[in-house]
Amino acid sequence: MVSVDPRPSGTERRRARSYSAAERENIGLLEIPDSHPIDRLLRRLPVREQALATPPSGTTAAVVRGDSGLPVLGRSLQYLRWGPAEMLDRYRRYGPVSYNKSFGVDRVLVAGPDAVDEVLGKRRNDFGQGWDFLIGSFFRRGLLLLEFSEHMFHRRIMQQAFTRERLESHLAHLSPVVEAAVGRWSPAGARTLRLYPTVKDLTLEIATETFMGLDAGPRRQRLGQAFLDCTHAPLALVRHPVPGGAWRAGLRGRRVLEDYFAAMVPDKRRGGGMDFFSALCEARTEEGDTFSDADVVNHMIFLIMAAHDTTTTTATAVAYYLGRHPQWQERVRVEAQALFDDLGGAAPTIADLDRLRDLDLVIKESLRLVPPVPGLVRRAVRDTEVAGHYVPAGTHVDVAYACNHLIPELWSQPALFDPERFADHRREDKSHRLAWMPFGAGAHKCIGMHFGTFEVKVVIAAMVRAYRWDIPADYLMPWGFNTIPFPRDGAPMRLSRL
Repeated sequence: MVSVDPRPSGTERRRARSYSAAERENIGLLEIPDSHPIDRLLRRLPVREQALATPPSGTTAAVVRGDSGLPVLGRSLQYLRWGPAEMLDRYRRYGPVSYNKSFGVDRVLVAGPDAVDEVLGKRRNDFGQGWDFLIGSFFRRGLLLLEFSEHMFHRRIMQQAFTRERLESHLAHLSPVVEAAVGRWSPAGARTLRLYPTVKDLTLEIATETFMGLDAGPRRQRLGQAFLDCTHAPLALVRHPVPGGAWRAGLRGRRVLEDYFAAMVPDKRRGGGMDFFSALCEARTEEGDTFSDADVVNHMIFLIMAAHDTTTTTATAVAYYLGRHPQWQERVRVEAQALFDDLGGAAPTIADLDRLRDLDLVIKESLRLVPPVPGLVRRAVRDTEVAGHYVPAGTHVDVAYACNHLIPELWSQPALFDPERFADHRREDKSHRLAWMPFGAGAHKCIGMHFGTFEVKVVIAAMVRAYRWDIPADYLMPWGFNTIPFPRDGAPMRLSRL
């Protein structure tokens, strides 16, 4: 493990950075762009340097400094536009702990492996979850929004839905759904499609069949819109249910989802199903504790949102990088074809998917560059310190772990797409225990991370066996950043049937 200097030097912050042609495909993730008028306008906004709070007398803690950004909006527009590049820029300018404002709320940005480790590890009892402000109105009492003993209690029950036996059952149902859907994308010849919404529809189909054990049919479009409204609403500039506003649409979407799931609980309570919904209804601890009907509905809404949104972003990123790097696409295709030839039409098991080692490397590298949730949100429950800086109780803390994925102290040429960095002979992800953490860390680590990875593997394995695709050399994915990264143009890709 290495220890990282908590504050980059002034020379490092000021020097012009140069990148090779191969590295420039990810330049937008590491450096704030200036090619678009919107970017140039945001870069020219005045910086109002400000401090968070004065430490109590008698302490040696430093003041958290930064800038508050625009009135009310703070730095919200910069993050929505630049995502990890905005966080990385603040880390370079202010060090591991910096002050900013968003939607009128004081916030502290924590970046760099050692500072992140303090929040998630050494001082984790000083921080509760901070997601309520952003997503609490739409995903209330989902597992991510619970804290301390209540979170552990719910997680212990929910773990019964993620046993290996149930995951194997989900995989058996998942594979034929994926194979059939991917085969419909381009029945013959070549076709250009917008990959992101196409994969999003597929992952929602997977979620309804494997998470709920039913075919949602025509209702799937309405459910998809409800989930979309709920995920877009948290970063609405007008945070009130005004007619035509995103906040109101999100609240309406929440009601649609509540009514839909609540109506199915009685049938699921009768037992016998192997889907996630049935598992949540049947799950109980050794002491006999179970979820209430309201708990089941809340957890289902959050789980399906997390499952299909994060998987969509990851599968899109993997397909994008495979299109830009045909040599890796061919490596993945060869091993996937060999595996499925051996299976002879049978659905893959967990052990089978573990044989897709090249695909595993590509997925890990794609998650390093484009983690579907680039940061975690916490709230100080008492006065505390992070990296020697005073953080008063009640402060919202943004844990910008995506910075850990992109800094040269932990990764060789971090702007380069290089899956081999995860191979056994290199294992750059071991440079620090929090160098790579796309599924979070600690008590709140993603409970569905294994199933999500399996799902991406099945989708990409189906794609490479059915199609070949490439990306024009001058095309760079225009990532946008809401609660989850998404391609602003829908990720157009030309698929050629093999």
